[in-house]
Amino acid sequence: MASGTKFITVIMPCREEENYIGRALASILANDYPQDCLEVLVVDGMSTDGSRKIIAGFARDYLFVKLLDNPQKITPAALNIGIAQAKGDIIIRVDAHSTYPSDYLSSLVAWQEKTGADNVGGRWRILPGSDTPMARAIAVGLAHPFGAGNAYYRIGTSVPRWVDTVPFGCYRREIFEQVGTFDKDLVRNQDEEFNLRLRKYGGRTLLVPDIVVDYHARESLPKLRRTYYQFGYFKPLVARKLGFVLEPRQIAPSLMVLALAVSLLLGWWLPILGGLGLAALAAYVLADVFFSLGAGRQQGLAVIICLFLVFPTLHFSYGLGFLKGLMDFLVLGKTGGKDGQDVLLSR
Repeated sequence: MASGTKFITVIMPCREEENYIGRALASILANDYPQDCLEVLVVDGMSTDGSRKIIAGFARDYLFVKLLDNPQKITPAALNIGIAQAKGDIIIRVDAHSTYPSDYLSSLVAWQEKTGADNVGGRWRILPGSDTPMARAIAVGLAHPFGAGNAYYRIGTSVPRWVDTVPFGCYRREIFEQVGTFDKDLVRNQDEEFNLRLRKYGGRTLLVPDIVVDYHARESLPKLRRTYYQFGYFKPLVARKLGFVLEPRQIAPSLMVLALAVSLLLGWWLPILGGLGLAALAAYVLADVFFSLGAGRQQGLAVIICLFLVFPTLHFSYGLGFLKGLMDFLVLGKTGGKDGQDVLLSR
């Protein structure tokens, strides 16, 4: 081990990722960080595809790669299993659906030491999950402000900046002793909740735009719909746990869905309300057309047509999930956990 070099533990949650896990691991192993100062823990949620065989092959070739079991099959449990087993001074959470540049690990550590940040992350370069117009449209939509809001790790930023959250994190080990580990009630949004909890304890999260992760987006509308329903569903639980008020961008999709539903339904009895609902729907459709044309103009007509569907899928799936989460977590008092796992598996 080089003198003064921090020992890193990389934790990669995984479940049913045979199409991506090999590329993700290969990109981590191709990093320029000294391998005698590195361990890679792949925590698998009992995959039934070829993921475990691929991981086992890497573990045979690289002694510092280990396959750990995650019987609970959810991401926060995987992260906590990895943290409990970690030997590193620094713990870096990565994703099996992504690939990483050769200086990824060393850059994260350098920026952490330079700034004193408690958590450091990079930005996403969102790539299509397959070579189809729909997959390309999904990748475009997820990186566009109309689809992603002002999430800087998606839409980009020109300079490093302090942010609420980053998609994956590079943490000093003692952080977990101070603020706890990942919340297993949150099948989705566990990174966001942890980083917001970190901020509540006075910690800081730094986004470095020059550190770029290639994230492979979902390739179909049904998969996109399920994912964003889940993101919306768990957002109220994050707010309840941390006791903070949601930002306008986080509640806008659910307000739109609710307003449209109420105005159109009551429009049978109150024509003026129905008229307002139709006007709002027309305005949304016009905005969808405008942003789809602008975002997809360099991708061709097929992608533009698909974007007409991608943006509403993002907004309405998230909005419906958010409203269901409000009912379950704030009205009915559900706690997540098993209920959250049911949502993950059923949607």
